[in-house]
Amino acid sequence: MSGKPGKRPGRKFGGRIRGARPAHRPGGTTEYFVLTVLTMVLLAFGVVMVFSASWASSYLGETHDSLYYLKRELVFAAAGLALMFIMARFDYTRLRKLAPLLMAASLLLLVLVLVPGIGHKINGARRWIGVGMGGFQPQPAELAKLAVILYVAAVMSARRLLLKSLSGMALPLLVMPALACGLVLVEPDLGTALTICIIFASMLIIGGVRLRLLALPALGGALVTGLSVLVSPHQASRITTFLDPWKHAQGSGYQIIQSLVGLASGGLLGVGIGNGVQKFDWLPENHTDMILSIIGEELGLIGVLAVLLCFAVLAFIGYRIALKCRDPFGKYVAAGITTLIVGQAAVNFCAVTGMLPLTGVPLPIISYGGSSLVVILANIGILLNIAINPRSRIAAPGTRNFKAIEGGNRSRRNGRASGARAGSRRRAHG
Repeated sequence: MSGKPGKRPGRKFGGRIRGARPAHRPGGTTEYFVLTVLTMVLLAFGVVMVFSASWASSYLGETHDSLYYLKRELVFAAAGLALMFIMARFDYTRLRKLAPLLMAASLLLLVLVLVPGIGHKINGARRWIGVGMGGFQPQPAELAKLAVILYVAAVMSARRLLLKSLSGMALPLLVMPALACGLVLVEPDLGTALTICIIFASMLIIGGVRLRLLALPALGGALVTGLSVLVSPHQASRITTFLDPWKHAQGSGYQIIQSLVGLASGGLLGVGIGNGVQKFDWLPENHTDMILSIIGEELGLIGVLAVLLCFAVLAFIGYRIALKCRDPFGKYVAAGITTLIVGQAAVNFCAVTGMLPLTGVPLPIISYGGSSLVVILANIGILLNIAINPRSRIAAPGTRNFKAIEGGNRSRRNGRASGARAGSRRRAHG
């Protein structure tokens, strides 16, 4: 009989030794698969709804082409998907060194968008750079959201002691996001500024900052927001309209009233895709910020709840990746990206249903838009890479979450204790 004495040779079965323990799948593969499928479903659904919401206005408008927005959305979706899969294979840890450069570039673009002749003004807001190719006009605020996430994650992971005091956080951590918010408010774009603040605050909380340290920055942000509303008639009208839209039914309240009419018209099951009437120039921005109202009209409450469920699942997967990631930089980036996507969705849901003032925040992945869609898909690509990158040290399936957070220290302590107990038993029997 061949082989070493005392060892029983295993029998091969189907290319694998019978009795051998099967290897675990790499950690994060389940999250990677679910997030990829969910993103593709939301993107396909968004393309369909953009066409359904836009064909009438694009045909009756200047283009006289019912496929105008559909063709552009398909181009944006293809570019975003390509970037998503590229970022899914790009080592996210390299972004740590690129974060300051990306932050500086986004601030420069936010300054350029305010320069007459470069920035393009639409509906009283100067948010786009009007030099895009083929009619594409980049929106620097979308890049600024990702830049803030990467910058804050890089600083927090490198200098954890900064979170112990407000003075320690002030210069290295608070200045850059505050500058980004200030420049966005000047455009003006209150919705994006609030989104950046939500992302920043959530990352600090996840990083372990004491809530009392956020009181002063929160107060300062509230004062700046109030001042911005006072000096901007456009933003002030949105606040007064939110308080009583029916008082301004033929003016600033018209859009939210038509949004509520569309949602109410759909009932439980909706009137069917393509059969809605709000798209016929009744509801402004029906294929961008207000597309949820078209979904409610054509697919009813069931359609709206299905979209809400998809974003709830996305939130669960994203925060699960952040929770299981044992690399601090990856953990903060995953949490920030998830907060960005889910936070925007929550703000859009509340604005379309009248629970918040209209802020101009689109519904992620579903609303029509070039910069927003491409950048959101790039963010998801980074999240996918964190899920499967060996550097993130995502725990294998079956590993408890607290082990992932503590870096396995508890299991090692238990291992030493059990080994000591086993050794004492052997010595006692001996």
